[in-house]
Formats: sequence, structure tokens, C-alpha cells
Amino acid sequence: MNPRRLAAPSAPAVLIAAAVVPLAVMIACEPQGPRPLRLFTDNLQVLITSEPSPPVAREATLYKVIVRDRETREPIDGGEGRIFATSRDQANTWDVLTPGPELGSYYGRLRYITSGEWAVAIQFRRDSTRPLERVDWYQEVRPPTDEPVTY
Repeated sequence: MNPRRLAAPSAPAVLIAAAVVPLAVMIACEPQGPRPLRLFTDNLQVLITSEPSPPVAREATLYKVIVRDRETREPIDGGEGRIFATSRDQANTWDVLTPGPELGSYYGRLRYITSGEWAVAIQFRRDSTRPLERVDWYQEVRPPTDEPVTY
């Protein structure tokens, strides 16, 4: 009996496998869903996600806010804050941020009454002895599902 010997893979095949396998692992490990909005103040790093994303008018939108120290990246527990928004037509909505189960996480709900662009902000402080710090962004809000879209 003559045992068959397997040919060694060629150098280009090894290089391709070395490049493709780590890329495939990174893609498979990538978190699904929308990426968090990452904003900074002088002292804080704020990660923001919403459900649904993007928000829909006349439906409650749950915001998850993770607050960390900007330098150490340690989660900030025991802080206090609020989330609020204003539309181009000067409609307003707001909620207090309540602590979540994860360290440094806070939750707030907003109900946008109209679709379109809204200016959204979060004010937050580590504790009552610290000043409020603020992050701002613009949020596009989709029309409600029962409202026809006009162009």
C-alpha cells in the first residue's frame, strides 16, 4: 500500500487564509443592530442607543444611555440626568434618566409627537455636588405607521 501524501498549501493560499479568517471572525462577532451614538463632554463618555431605531412619531422610544468617565472609561453609577428633545415646530418631550441594571446604564423614554428632525440632548452629573454636563445631537424621527408618507 502506498499512503498518499497531502501537498502542503501554497504560500498565497496561506496568506489569504490568514487574512480572511480573522476578518470573518470579526464580522461574526460584530454586535447586531444599530451602533451606539458615542458623544463626549469634558469629563464623560456617553453611549446612546434607542429602541426603535430610528424613532417613530407617536410611539414611545426607549433610550439606553451608558455613562463612563472619559479618562478611565469606568462606568459612572449613582449619577442623575435627563433626556429631552425639541422639534423644528417647538414641540417638546423629556424624561428623567433612571438607573438600569448594568453598571453605568440609565434609561429614559421619549414620545415624539411629530416626524422630522428633532434636536435631542442629555444633561447628566455624577452626583449632586458636580455640575451638569451636556451632549447634543439631531435625531430623525420617522412618520407613524398609520400616517401616509408624502414626498
